[in-house]
Amino acid sequence: MPSIDSKTTDRIALVTGANKGIGFEIARQLGRRGMTVYVAARDRKRGSAAAEKLQGEGLAARFIELDVLREETIRSAAATIEAAHGRLDVLVNNAGIADREDGLPSRANLDAVRRTLLTNFVGPAVVAQAMLPLLRRSPAARIVNVSSELGSLALNADPEWEHAWAKFLGYNASKAALNMLTVQLAFELKDTPIKVNSAGPGYTKTDLNDNRGTQTVEEGAAEAIRLALLPADGPSGGFFSSAGPVAW
Repeated sequence: MPSIDSKTTDRIALVTGANKGIGFEIARQLGRRGMTVYVAARDRKRGSAAAEKLQGEGLAARFIELDVLREETIRSAAATIEAAHGRLDVLVNNAGIADREDGLPSRANLDAVRRTLLTNFVGPAVVAQAMLPLLRRSPAARIVNVSSELGSLALNADPEWEHAWAKFLGYNASKAALNMLTVQLAFELKDTPIKVNSAGPGYTKTDLNDNRGTQTVEEGAAEAIRLALLPADGPSGGFFSSAGPVAW
């Protein structure tokens, strides 16, 4: 089975939430490796501007409208990619939110919890289902779900963990659920060349945390990029950060 870790000009990638932050950097790095990258965003103006910026760097980037809460945009994106290429080689489920009304179970706004679960878990599940027929046509497709160490049950239960204070019911639960999507989808696809993994970016400076993170977006994107470029003997069904495997 061919590896996709070498530079090539005929691989097709879709990155959701790619108009800024980690998603934009993932799109940039995949483009630098010769892939045609679909910069997916719900906002046409911002998404188009992001794609144009990557094009200005000489990359094969294209804007595609995709809102993980609007299934019609997901179906339309799949149809566009199918018409243009007939397949998809890399899917990075990066789009996600953190809601300011989220928090500890006793006081989290439950509407905020619902919004977060819909965006961070249900949305990626819908995207994965819609894109799977195209991914199956690739000789070595990769699915990367951009999760968070906050989605680790083991780390959440460890009072000595450096981020033990970060208890956001909706966000943490949504990333734990996204990890379940990774595990179950990898199991379902175990007899195919498709590999599915979760990436924990680490505490990265983005709008999601008001730029309070301690890592650059380049550092935050690194693990998702590695997993998107896994060779044929790479893992599937795992949860990884740049430091190595993350406990579920």
